[in-house]
Amino acid sequence: MVTDTQIITRTPLVDDKTILPESMHPILKRIYLARGVSEAKQTETTLNHLLPYTQLQNIDHAVTILAAALERQQRLLIIGDYDADGATSCALAVKALRAMGARHVEYLVPNRFEYGYGLTPEIVEVAKRKQPDVIITVDNGIASIDGVNAANAAGIRVIITDHHLPAATLPAAEAIVNPNQAGDPFASKHLAGVGVIFYVMVALRAQLRERGWFTQLGIAEPNMAEFLDLVALGTVADVVKLDHNNRIMVAQGLARMRAGQACPGILALLQVAGRDYKKVTSQDLGFCVGPRLNAAGRLDDMALGIECLLSTDMGSALQKAQVLDNLNRERRHIEQAMREQAEGQLTALLADAEDAALPAALCLYDPEFHEGVIGILAGRIKDQLHRPTIVFAASGDDLIKGSARSIPGLHIRDALDRVATRHPGLLSKFGGHAMAAGLTLRRADFATFNAVFVQTANELLDDDALQRVIHCDGQLSAIDLNLQLAETLRNAGPWGQGFAEPQFEGRFELVQRRIVGEHHLKMVLRSGNALVDAIAFRTTDRDWPAQVTQVHVVYRLDVNEFNGQRNAQLLVEYLQPLLA
Repeated sequence: MVTDTQIITRTPLVDDKTILPESMHPILKRIYLARGVSEAKQTETTLNHLLPYTQLQNIDHAVTILAAALERQQRLLIIGDYDADGATSCALAVKALRAMGARHVEYLVPNRFEYGYGLTPEIVEVAKRKQPDVIITVDNGIASIDGVNAANAAGIRVIITDHHLPAATLPAAEAIVNPNQAGDPFASKHLAGVGVIFYVMVALRAQLRERGWFTQLGIAEPNMAEFLDLVALGTVADVVKLDHNNRIMVAQGLARMRAGQACPGILALLQVAGRDYKKVTSQDLGFCVGPRLNAAGRLDDMALGIECLLSTDMGSALQKAQVLDNLNRERRHIEQAMREQAEGQLTALLADAEDAALPAALCLYDPEFHEGVIGILAGRIKDQLHRPTIVFAASGDDLIKGSARSIPGLHIRDALDRVATRHPGLLSKFGGHAMAAGLTLRRADFATFNAVFVQTANELLDDDALQRVIHCDGQLSAIDLNLQLAETLRNAGPWGQGFAEPQFEGRFELVQRRIVGEHHLKMVLRSGNALVDAIAFRTTDRDWPAQVTQVHVVYRLDVNEFNGQRNAQLLVEYLQPLLA
């Protein structure tokens, strides 16, 4: 099952204000211009280009509460989330507060299988056992109206730090720091949760400095740059847009990792993933480190991941990282089984559809689906079929939980809000972003929700939006398929969501091909007189016609390192076999 695919070459935006250096490689210049980067300062990633924390609404009030709590040595409790952004946010808050002299800092992360997401009244009951004076949410809280009310009733002050989109009604917290709340002047609306708490900690350090706190305690002011490894990991893993501000923090975090100055937990996760910290890229964070950290929250308890990030020595960090690696392997096996189950449902769905056409949106439920892995499966199906996809798993008490992934053109949280408004009571709860969301409903209402959601998608999506589009940066000549350009492109990032890694298209002669690792296609391709290795992951040639002599590919030019040798390699994102 595939969808029509349109390949579009990005158009470089050139105007009179374009002042990129003449010395810049012309292909890199073309790539930058196609991403709206037309000035050298937009490529700079030094910390003095970061947006000031003073732009964030309510941040002064939030850190005033925290500063007073530190002076009184009150009990601080961090309430985190069970994904990589939540884990890095939590670890950063704990480390920074302790470095600033807080003696009573603990954290609590809801187990997704027992409590669900965010600061709920149930989590407040658990939190009360720790007798906190102040609760600080990280990467959650903006929708926790009932939870904040419960904390207020218990006499616990609440500071919310979050980046998720707020609803019309906000929780009655002491302070809310979220760049996406109405009227917030902060220029970047794309901070991850870890970015928000980083800014809060920077502001707290400034206020404590003004109060003479560090001199009073006789401790050194923490260097906030030391926490940027956590910011980089959480930002990339949460797939937020890498605008200039986020690219600065990610680039600085990567630089610390490459210098061996990351926390032991991140270095250990890189090691068990088989990645050299000296050459780490944002792709390594997104596809290797992030999934291992996320595996704790998906299959067990994210406290495992947080403790890895809080480790102070490599020995302890490696032990925890190995457990996370084992969990990630287990997650892969579960995901593969779920994908096979989903394929059966999709095949039946396609057979029932009129004209063998896919509906505008997909909803899948199986009582055997694992709640911790449904988000990954939804993302895989969305990528494969280019449809907004929600995958549901049983969640006890006749409820099912769904994880949604969307495509450009459908703001998934807004679509769910439309469903909830038109059909009161159908959704027990929901929340999320433009491209990802979570929801809960009664199992008996699945068929009704499915029909309503597909109808909503039909209203919001036109035929063009339902066609898969691959954006590329044109073609490369045979002479450009070299290691030097591959390294130039790798070092020109960080690349990621909203600042896409360069990819190119071309037709190549197929010289050799073979399946490796059962699911991947390894090829040797020829362009002119140049031979280049290529690999297409999760792709085989089992259904190809017999006489394939050429291929049309969209690829990324990358560096392959094997047995001490470094060569250019094509990482194939789209592959179409061609006959002679």
